[in-house]
Amino acid sequence: MAKLDFFYEFASTYSYPAAMRIDDLALDYDVEVNWRPFLLGPVFKAQGWETSPFNIYPEKGRYMIRDLERICEADGLPPFRMPKTFPAYSILPARVALCFTGELRAAFSRAVYDAEFAGGADISDTKVIGKILRMLGEDAAKLFEKVNTQPVKDLLRNETEAARKHGIFGAPAFVTADGELFWGNDRLEMAMEWAAKNGV
Repeated sequence: MAKLDFFYEFASTYSYPAAMRIDDLALDYDVEVNWRPFLLGPVFKAQGWETSPFNIYPEKGRYMIRDLERICEADGLPPFRMPKTFPAYSILPARVALCFTGELRAAFSRAVYDAEFAGGADISDTKVIGKILRMLGEDAAKLFEKVNTQPVKDLLRNETEAARKHGIFGAPAFVTADGELFWGNDRLEMAMEWAAKNGV
């Protein structure tokens, strides 16, 4: 089966609709998706940015919000809602996601995006993440202990470094087995098609 790496940031607005539709598309294209959370902060700092470009350029930020409102309506998602803090401090959910594999990582990630961009929740809040974990039948207390261990911290650093090595400069990003990079929710179908045509 063809494979596709899905690099996503929980603070990334455009990663939200991509996360909500990627698995259904993968079934259509017969592609296996590897969900890879990472942090954009170090990537932005390497570009000389201390925050999101949507904050640096207010017009771009206003456009982004309206664009996501349209995308969510078109995709049948709940109305887009910006959380009070943007970009979100996303280390906690990223580390939690890396404690899971496969469908459980995907399900947790979708639930975080739903809480954040449909519910306006603060995803750095352990109460918010704890509620999601309990909804998935997971032991929140044990996971909150695990996310502070060195192996999990190192795993997130490694994923962020892997994103940088692939030349990723934003999220969502998709990398095919032959190394092709596609950036943006609007390139998801193209990435799927490329992955399917060029095999494993």
